[in-house]
Amino acid sequence: MKSRLLTSSLIAIFALAAATTSSAAVNGPGPTSVKHHSKLDLSALLGNDKDTESSSPADATPGDGHSHADHGDDSSADVVFIAVISPTAGNEAAGTIYFQKVEGGMKVWGTIEGLTPGDHGFHVHQYGDVSAADGTSAGGHFNPQSQPHAGPDDAHRHVGDLGNITANENGVAEISFIDNELSMEGKNSILGRGLIVHADADDLTSQPTGAAGPRVGMAVIGVANPKDLQ
Repeated sequence: MKSRLLTSSLIAIFALAAATTSSAAVNGPGPTSVKHHSKLDLSALLGNDKDTESSSPADATPGDGHSHADHGDDSSADVVFIAVISPTAGNEAAGTIYFQKVEGGMKVWGTIEGLTPGDHGFHVHQYGDVSAADGTSAGGHFNPQSQPHAGPDDAHRHVGDLGNITANENGVAEISFIDNELSMEGKNSILGRGLIVHADADDLTSQPTGAAGPRVGMAVIGVANPKDLQ
């Protein structure tokens, strides 16, 4: 009787082992394989993301975005500085002046209205600070080379000495000239400096400011938005 029971038990054990082996062969390994399969899926997803990123610049059309290479192609010749003139207290001067690097120096152009007819001193000043109502917070003339005040055509002058602009009978000054001292970079850079229009003419000789009188218009020189220039 005992021998018969032992034989039956052994047969049951062998049958169970055979069933387990068969199931593994059909369905594959258990949880360990599932974990490995999940890892493969994750690797595949990461690989797809990476491929997408690397292919995007090649697939992009010009103008779709910016790259470091795009910024590297920029030059100062493509940059335009801007100064929006606001009146000082009790005055009406207003307008917009532009600066751009050209062959031979810096082109300066624009229009200022609200002036009295005649000549007005026109200078780049040391500070881009227009917090004072009378414009005095802009400091003195921009003079990084420590030169005497003079006219724009003199060999020794302040970098900021731009001479005079002339308003017509309607108080409008149309401005267009090239200056060989102004710069967009380096020690003579005018970026962030002040731009001042004076009430009177600059005599180009009196120290330190040419006796040009009070400040009637003021601005800070900044970088113009290219879209606004189109």
